[in-house]
Amino acid sequence: MSGFIEFQNVSKVYDGAKVAVEDIDLSFNKGEFICFIGTSGSGKTTLMRMINRMNTPTSGKILVDDKDVATLNPVELRRRIGYVIQSIGLMPHMTIRANITLVQRLLKVDEVEREKTANKMIDLVELPREMLDRYPFELSGGQQQRIGVVRALAADQDIILMDEPFGALDPITRESLQDLIKSLQVKLGKTVIFVTHDMDEALKLANRLVVMSHGHVIQFDTPDNVLRHPANEFVEELIGEERLLQAQPDDTQVKTIMSNGAITIHTDRSLSDAITIMKESVLIH
Repeated sequence: MSGFIEFQNVSKVYDGAKVAVEDIDLSFNKGEFICFIGTSGSGKTTLMRMINRMNTPTSGKILVDDKDVATLNPVELRRRIGYVIQSIGLMPHMTIRANITLVQRLLKVDEVEREKTANKMIDLVELPREMLDRYPFELSGGQQQRIGVVRALAADQDIILMDEPFGALDPITRESLQDLIKSLQVKLGKTVIFVTHDMDEALKLANRLVVMSHGHVIQFDTPDNVLRHPANEFVEELIGEERLLQAQPDDTQVKTIMSNGAITIHTDRSLSDAITIMKESVLIH
């Protein structure tokens, strides 16, 4: 059975023979939350932007719902796919209501239905309806980003592309918006493709992770499997030592450690240090 979104032997080579992505094969199911993660220049944004034809592959195919996107009108395709970026992209001269219903107006949805959508979307992000008559500059950065998220949902697109949307926000606002997009994705059944360089964010949000480096997919698996079985040293470094330790099964019994004699640690060391020393002792003995 084919996936809802498929990359079939996809490569992208820019002028000057710079390889952005090479020979990518991936398949995503409808309703999944997929996170692309990797270092800068790994090809994650290039790959995501091929879904709505903002980038064109040099070779290979991208299928959405069994249709080759290369055969579809790019403008019509983009109206069917939500897109959220870090800079939010709200129209400064439009009210919040007009921003939320922008794609619906382009699709000739009637005014009554658009008003229902605006009210529904502002309610979803728990902002007061009077904000619909305000302009973007009258909202905080976090409020603007919430509007950017629901605008991508307002036209009822099945696919939402998100390119590091929360990267410029403070940690508290960022965490709140992560919770919001995950709950909305589950509630509305959307397929979300999310680009990030933040491993904590990817592990929190994704059903499956696409780990990329230098234009190649290094690992494609669930967060739990990536944590427990990283494909290579690059993935281990991306995850980080502390996360790797936390992900390992903690089934060591105290008697196993103590049978080899008492383990000591200085009082000014942390509990995490103590646990690490205990586990190392088990490995040594």
